[in-house]
Order: sequence, then C-alpha cells, then structure tokens
Amino acid sequence: MKKSTIIVGAVCVLAVAAVTGILVAVLAPGGGHAAVTWWQPTNSGPNNGPEFQWEIGHALNPVSSSDLGLSAVNAAGAKAPDPTIYDIDGIENPASTVTALHQKGDKVICYIEVGSAGNYYSAADEGIPVSYYSQLKSAGDLGTKMSGYPEHYVNINKASTVSIIESMILQQCSAKGFDAVEPDIDDSYTDNTGFGITEAQNEAYDQKLAAYAHSLGLAWGQKNGDNDPAFAKALEPTTDFLLTEECNYYKSCGIVTPPYVSAGKLVLNAEYSDDWGTSGTTDLGKFCPADIKGHINGVLFGTALAGWHRPCQ
Repeated sequence: MKKSTIIVGAVCVLAVAAVTGILVAVLAPGGGHAAVTWWQPTNSGPNNGPEFQWEIGHALNPVSSSDLGLSAVNAAGAKAPDPTIYDIDGIENPASTVTALHQKGDKVICYIEVGSAGNYYSAADEGIPVSYYSQLKSAGDLGTKMSGYPEHYVNINKASTVSIIESMILQQCSAKGFDAVEPDIDDSYTDNTGFGITEAQNEAYDQKLAAYAHSLGLAWGQKNGDNDPAFAKALEPTTDFLLTEECNYYKSCGIVTPPYVSAGKLVLNAEYSDDWGTSGTTDLGKFCPADIKGHINGVLFGTALAGWHRPCQ
C-alpha cells in the first residue's frame, strides 16, 4: 500500500492506493469526510472497452460527424458503434464542448502535457493572466529542447513545476468538467531532459499528479512507457487506464500492458496508418487479432489525429 498526502487550499487529501482499487477520502476543515469518486474504465465490452475517438489535431467540433468519428468501419468491414470516449485537447476545447459530449452520454479525457511545455497557447487561450509556458520559463523549470518538437522538458523534481501543472489540471480539466486526464510525456526519465531525472523520481511525480487528479474527481492515465515493464507495474495501482501508441508496430504490447490487463483496466492502443502504410483494412488485419486476444482496445488513426479512425471492433 502506498500513501501520499497533498494539500489543496485548506483541504487535506489522503489517497490510499491498493491492489484491489483506490479509496480517496477528503478531510474537510472540522474533520468531516466526503467521498470523492471518479471514472474507472474497464476492458470489458465487445471492443475490450468503450469505443474510442482521439481528436487532438484541432479543437473538436461537437456537431461534426467527422470529428466525432461517427460511421467508422471496423476490421470486419462493418459499421462500428459510435465512440463513447473522446480524448481531446484540454486547452483548445471549451467547457461547452465537454458539456455537449456529456449530453450524448460520452466520457471526455483531457489531453495535457505534464513532462514538457511548448509555447503553443497565449494566456488568453488558456484563460489565465500568464500562460503556463511563461510561468514555467520564469520559474527556471524549462530544460532541454525536445527533438522534433518546439517544446522543452520540464523539471519534474521542482515544487514550482508540480504547482503549475496541478493548476493546469484544475483550470483546464477539472473546471471544464472533464472525466479524466491523459498526461502526455509522463515518462521523460527516458530522455535527455537536462535534469537527470530518474525512473523513481518520475514515478513519484506521476503518482503525485494522479492523487491530485483523483482529489478533483478525475481519472488518471498512463501514456506509453512501452519499453519499461517496471514503470507500468509501479504506476498501475494509482492509474486508471493506459494509452499506448503503436505497441504492435514497435512490438512492445507485451511489455507495458500486462499490469493493466491483469487488473481489468482499460488499455487503449493507437496505431497509425502512416506507419503501417497500406490500406486501412490490411493494416487492421495486421494488429487487431493480437489486440483482441490481448484484451486491448485497438484503433487505427491517421497521424494527424484529426478525426479519421478505424477501430478493431
């Protein structure tokens, strides 16, 4: 059993993670207790979990059938059920989009970056006086530039980084009504960040953010970490789902997914048509049998993540 205590304003949150599940108690001033619950998706159902749409190429248009991924065709060539989980950019999308998806009965995941920062958004875009990127830069929390992207790694060992990322979770994910968080770059210990981050430090950082998200009633995911079974095993008890990219293409599904599959938790696998490189039907035939057998919710996406997708089932 692992325990961590966080202070959020005048509220003390004790998050207790056990193998069988997660219990969170909120201790209000005066000693009262109020249970905090959050979405805990499983790998049950005809596609090893709910149908999934990942749309971060642009702000999702809640009345666009393309953005919503309606009428997608599965590996068998039949119309797939409409998605009921949407993973969208937490900053680009307003609360009204989250509300519109909720009105359809869907769950909505908030995509944010927790291990790096790019100067993509203005403070006005984020609805705050000073952008998160500027806050991190002013605090001296930016490190090495990420290869191939206009982003810099952040110093996850500094309290200022934790505070700024937590404020992003609160302002962009919780306040807008999202159900969960997809934390991109949550395994920066594998890269040259400029800070010498260790695996243990990265685990502690992710677990701290997970506990904070849970205190707000948000589910928390793991993103990738495909080449390190120890990392996935350490995070799974405090993490509600896994999103892995191209674990079939890189032959790493058996490395990162087992802890989540064994726990019956939702495992989302995004494979990219640009890498598989043939027709959608042929590409699906290359990895869907393995995903279906492995209790993984597999989906083929275009690399732009701009609407088009084809699920395994």
